[in-house]
Amino acid sequence: MRYYLRSSALLLALLPTTLPAMAAEITIACGDGGAADFCPTLAKRWADANGHQVNIVTTPASATEKLSLYQQLLGSQSQDVDVLMVDIVWPGLLADHLVDLNDYLPDGAADGFIPSLMDNNTVQGKLVALPWFTDAGLLYYRHDLLDKYDADVPETWQALTDTARHIQQSERDAGNARMHGFVFQGRAYEGLTTNALEWVASYGGGTFVNADGQVTINNPQAVEAITLAASWVGDISPEGVRNYMEEEARGVFQAGNAVFMRNWPYVWSLGQADGTPIQGKFGVAPLPSGPEGQSVATLGGWNWAVSRYSEHPDIAADLVAYLTAEEQQKAHAIEFGRNPTRPVLYENAEVLEAHPFIGELYETVMNGVPRPASVTGESYPRVSNAVFNRVHDALSGDTSPEQAIQQLDSELTRLGRRGW
Repeated sequence: MRYYLRSSALLLALLPTTLPAMAAEITIACGDGGAADFCPTLAKRWADANGHQVNIVTTPASATEKLSLYQQLLGSQSQDVDVLMVDIVWPGLLADHLVDLNDYLPDGAADGFIPSLMDNNTVQGKLVALPWFTDAGLLYYRHDLLDKYDADVPETWQALTDTARHIQQSERDAGNARMHGFVFQGRAYEGLTTNALEWVASYGGGTFVNADGQVTINNPQAVEAITLAASWVGDISPEGVRNYMEEEARGVFQAGNAVFMRNWPYVWSLGQADGTPIQGKFGVAPLPSGPEGQSVATLGGWNWAVSRYSEHPDIAADLVAYLTAEEQQKAHAIEFGRNPTRPVLYENAEVLEAHPFIGELYETVMNGVPRPASVTGESYPRVSNAVFNRVHDALSGDTSPEQAIQQLDSELTRLGRRGW
């Protein structure tokens, strides 16, 4: 049975009143129920193989709405949902309501994952989620245009700036007035936090808040990174980039009107679809670095957690172990192109035959950097809000990059004054 829930009250109303004679009944909060939601299929396979009953809860597509639903359920200590699909930045926020999986997982179930993802999902020593699939920021580039102008794929942000400016101007001189050099996610929302983290960290400026909870943003490298990013707006990036999310950036690039783009791996298959203007004309590479830094990609993705209020945490944890096991992740990669969270699958012949692109992501994913969500816990939404608002101020020219960084340092210091 499947329910679409918008509140905990509706969830309570829709739960069945009579149960079949099964070993246990487990309710799992899956995705939005669309064609790309593999969760219901896998959950039913697990139930059939183990003699349990599983109820599928379909949750909103919007991460914000999904989080709001979870907060209602967990805040009321509801027993209505046992297993939850959680965003990579939620473990710290929801940790108090989630079990320590170390206490319930079958032996070996927590082995073999990408270490940075396991670190992200460990909060104050508790493993509160297992990684299901992952994402990392990438640089998309038009290799036909780079070849045309005898240019290399840029390895630094300054090289990207120079190359983008040259090709943009040359294409405009040739009659393509709509060509832009670089598009990214510049709107004041979580996406800008991920972009800003990549800029700052790649310059050696840290991750806003370090693993010990110390605010580290106020440094010359961070100012230099944001200064360069602000210079793109109105030059190699359109003024409208300050209102771009992922899809707006993809729209410009996929229409053939950008040389470079920062986006997530999902864009690859869409851009290569039959009939798109850029089919066969673009490639991907690691994001550029600062002058003395290294390429940094912000990690994204989703994880599985067990509610602390579940009546059957051991059985719920068994379902989590099943969903994240190698065989299920392999199927997820082959059938849906999702990036595995187990390194061994990036060398799997069947996965690479189905999606060669996944193999190219290995280094990017392995070196990805999580946002400072676990360390800041329940404060992370306010941390991110401060980051994207101050960086947006700099992109808009409302404040100088130096002022934006100083204001951000003050806000984050105030938020963490009593500890995260």
